[in-house]
Amino acid sequence: MAARHTVMLLEVLVLSLPGLIHSFKPLLSSTSITHRDITRMAVLQKTAEVCRDIAASKGLNFSLIIDNSLSADKVQRACSSAGISTSRLSTIKFEISIATMYLSNALVDQMFVLSAERHFDDETFQRGRDIITKGVSAVKASVKLENFNTGRWTLGQICHTLQDFYSHSNWVELGKKAPYSALISPDQPLQNLAGPSTPTCRNCIGDNCTNNILPDVLQRGLLTSGYFNIFFSSKPAGKCSHGGFFDRTSRKDPVGGINKDTLDSSHGLFHHDAADLATHATMELLEDIRLAAGDRNFMRLMGLSQTSVLCFVLDTTSSMGGDIAEAKRASFDIIDGKRGTEQEPSAYILVPFNDPDFGPLIMTANADVFKEHINRLTASGGGDIPEMALSGLQLALTAAPPFSEIFVFTDAPAKDVNMKSTVTALIESTKSKVNFMLTRISLSRRRRRTPQGVAQSDVQLYQDLAQASGGQVIQVTKSELSLVTNIIEDSSASAVVTVFQAARNPGRPDNFTFTVDGLLRSVTVYITGASPLTFSLTSSTGVSQNSSQSSGPLASFTKTGNLRRLSLNADNQTGLWQISISSNNPYSVKVTGQSSVNFIYNLVEELEGAHGDFSLKEGRPLSGGNTSILITVTGSDTVKVTEVTLFDSSGLTEVNGSLQSLGSGNFLVTFSGVPAGEFVLILKGEDSSSTSKSTSSTFQRQASTQIKTTSISVTTQASNTNIEPGTTISIPFTVSTTTGGVIDDSGTGTFTVRVSNDRSYASTSPTSVTILTGSGGKANGTVTLTAPSSAASGTDVTLTIEAENAAATDINYAVLRFSVTSKVTDINRPVCQVVSTSGTCASSSSLCASSQWEFIANLTDGINGTGIESVTIHQGNGTLNISTAVGSGGENITAVTYIASCCSQTVELTAVDSAGNVGTCVGKAVILTTPMTTTTPVTTTTPVSTSAVKTTSSRGHTLNISTILWISVVFSVPWK
Repeated sequence: MAARHTVMLLEVLVLSLPGLIHSFKPLLSSTSITHRDITRMAVLQKTAEVCRDIAASKGLNFSLIIDNSLSADKVQRACSSAGISTSRLSTIKFEISIATMYLSNALVDQMFVLSAERHFDDETFQRGRDIITKGVSAVKASVKLENFNTGRWTLGQICHTLQDFYSHSNWVELGKKAPYSALISPDQPLQNLAGPSTPTCRNCIGDNCTNNILPDVLQRGLLTSGYFNIFFSSKPAGKCSHGGFFDRTSRKDPVGGINKDTLDSSHGLFHHDAADLATHATMELLEDIRLAAGDRNFMRLMGLSQTSVLCFVLDTTSSMGGDIAEAKRASFDIIDGKRGTEQEPSAYILVPFNDPDFGPLIMTANADVFKEHINRLTASGGGDIPEMALSGLQLALTAAPPFSEIFVFTDAPAKDVNMKSTVTALIESTKSKVNFMLTRISLSRRRRRTPQGVAQSDVQLYQDLAQASGGQVIQVTKSELSLVTNIIEDSSASAVVTVFQAARNPGRPDNFTFTVDGLLRSVTVYITGASPLTFSLTSSTGVSQNSSQSSGPLASFTKTGNLRRLSLNADNQTGLWQISISSNNPYSVKVTGQSSVNFIYNLVEELEGAHGDFSLKEGRPLSGGNTSILITVTGSDTVKVTEVTLFDSSGLTEVNGSLQSLGSGNFLVTFSGVPAGEFVLILKGEDSSSTSKSTSSTFQRQASTQIKTTSISVTTQASNTNIEPGTTISIPFTVSTTTGGVIDDSGTGTFTVRVSNDRSYASTSPTSVTILTGSGGKANGTVTLTAPSSAASGTDVTLTIEAENAAATDINYAVLRFSVTSKVTDINRPVCQVVSTSGTCASSSSLCASSQWEFIANLTDGINGTGIESVTIHQGNGTLNISTAVGSGGENITAVTYIASCCSQTVELTAVDSAGNVGTCVGKAVILTTPMTTTTPVTTTTPVSTSAVKTTSSRGHTLNISTILWISVVFSVPWK
């Protein structure tokens, strides 16, 4: 136990050391290639390759040149024109997915800084490969259950380890020009490893480490990597070190290092070669996942084909019958109207709740399955008035992709108000918008509720959550609900952007300005607030329209309940508009439109030191400190960002950020001395391509989610992000007090700790932690999380840890995502045995359509394998028939017959077993180069006898056969 405590204290100490990075730099560098660059380029190039292959299979043109100049916009446009992407304007989703992967990649340098195997340090090749292959299995399991966001988080982390191999080992120095494929293939041996007592390096000559690897190591092709330790200088005799300021082993003979992390590293001469190999290795890894997942799910994992999701959280108590019926109608209208179009939702999420139950969550990409589940909902029960609204919302927030829009239907207050801070943390973490559709009921419908429905004090909870997320609270009668569900249709359109949003609580008369640019279409203004409320809208040319005009020169206007919706006319002028609102009641105003130009943002924190960089920020930014935000602008190659500002919710405080362009639409924005408060992020810029005029168009976009500062720091030290069913994981955490954005060493206090997870898994945690005098302003605690043995592999679980001060006036949190992954025992890929290739094809392509050829093969996963789950055509344009049988040795055999015209003379089949292992089977037609003198078909076979087997064909017929199987003497299980 003492040893365990020592390790934990070392981890906490290391995490407090600034700039302790020993890998490719995580995110930013002015000259060197970063993990972000490598991950982003690999994703773009592999996604483009998949689009190219799909286009070729459909006979479509794909003209994009796949090289290092790719951008998300270029890939999106090319894939869309090839008919692959479900939306021409979904680049924002693509960028979000890519950012998730490279940000989780960067986190490895924070979470696992002492783990040699996570970085292939200390010659930990076997353990490093185990991390990669176990992680790949976790990604495949997540994709199988359509938990794509968790899959991306895991994928980013294993990409970090894979990429570090090429920087930390001597693979490049050995003259290798291709990735080491055995790192992603657990059934392949790791060969030619330097022994534990084999010397590998000699002293560097001063700062020159170019030739410090021993010539004998290079001549024999031995694989080694550098040793790294920040505390001790000891290492095995004669071994290479990693090198760098923090590596104490590099000061002991042989001194120096071999890392290629940056251009000025010990072996910086090979930096670009290492980065290039790391990119190709990442693409190879992505190809393996693609083959296992299939093209459609792989594209969803990458985020390319991800349009908006349709997400409903529905109260199913007895008074909600009409609301459920309206939710059905609205969702069915969207489904039927968008099915097969570019705007068809990528997924459908349904979460029912009442009291005391909530869930289960239904998530599917099949619209008919969603229809079936929502049709099954009935209104019944309910007990007392409050319902489990926030528990249902928690499930939706953790299941929906980031930046989603969620609609909650209820006529009751929330019973689980204790979940407010947890839900707020999830809103801020996922940046999803939450809209509440509140209906009033009559006294006879539910006796214990008032005729006015949800009381205003109860509505405030919903208003706080909606304001935090950038959503709205819409209050109508039951009969009016059908008149306001058009906002669901508005939000499900492609490329919806927020131009401006503000709230006033308490209400007061105020004027708001927003910019309409030439890139915007379908501009809509929403105003929510109780009457009396009046407004006046003024265009950039001075034309006005007030709230008494339902149809005027600027917009068409409707009012239902507390919602006013203004749809601006299509011919309105660009420029600065103003809306003036007069009301003393709380209200909100929101302006949206459709545009390809949008932005995503992530809070990052600077890591000072020899390898200073940035990494993803946990929780909220610290009051009075500097706040850094990484921004990606999408939709145009000609965008110029001119201003990024934090506005507080009252509109009285404004903090301007300093901009640093990182290229390719990426910007680092730094805000100095951000005061305590609640802020929104507003971005302004120019786009010269938006109009045909010589002058550029000014545009404005606003992030929906509020950014709230805090003086409490919450950090976690999770040692793993995967949990096996039936096991428990421990998550140490630290709570600190801060002043001016830095930890207050003299701070003290007691903090309430709340821990929640969205799967209701067993968990333990302290109810509070106390920062004592002399503790350096910190207090530590540990949370445990146990995955039940029945948990399915690929299940994701989101854990939220919150710390609140004694006065309940300040709170911060950490949100962690884990993947439940079963231990993999089947590491062998399916084996292909070619039975026969028959038929001949003429060498002249002009005659190809008149002839055909046939390819027959048997695929098996062995007696102890998990069984072949799918066989698909990866390359080729023919028909595939599949049947199953049991061989004489008891192994399951999948028999495949492929028939194609001679216009498609090669076939590559992909076989995937239940563990996600991928095998391929290749067949080629026999090409006739000279005229044949006989009409007898050519068949190449070798006989092997088998016993009688029972075969079920893929067409559903069952046959009893006794036959001779002809097995070719050549079989292939090619792997990339």
